[in-house]
Amino acid sequence: MLVTAGQAHDNPLLFPVLEAISVPARLGGQRPRSRPDCLIADRAYSHPSTRKALRQKGIPAVIPEKSDQLTRRQAKGSRGGRPPKFDSQIYRERNVVERTFNRLKQWRGIATRYDKHARNYRAGIVLASILIWLR
Repeated sequence: MLVTAGQAHDNPLLFPVLEAISVPARLGGQRPRSRPDCLIADRAYSHPSTRKALRQKGIPAVIPEKSDQLTRRQAKGSRGGRPPKFDSQIYRERNVVERTFNRLKQWRGIATRYDKHARNYRAGIVLASILIWLR
């Protein structure tokens, strides 16, 4: 979990968050995986450079294409290339993330960000996450 300024975009922090991931191994005795099976994200992460970097890392992406990118690609005709792969069935699982954000926003201090320091705000998010997980 990384905390940024409220007006900052999430896309620049995508790769630092991905690098911090440690998924437990499926079988005992193996080291934790650091690459997710798939990245499900909303249109904010639809930038071509993000898609390219994910392809280079071998991470399949399920990200809908923005309407302006779709129009630009279609205007180029056959030179525009193929549309990015998008699996709507997998994308439906993204609601888990949105529901988690909604649960966190029920905490008044997290929703309004009263804390002056980022470390205190992050501590509040961690505490709220633990309490939600324990329910």
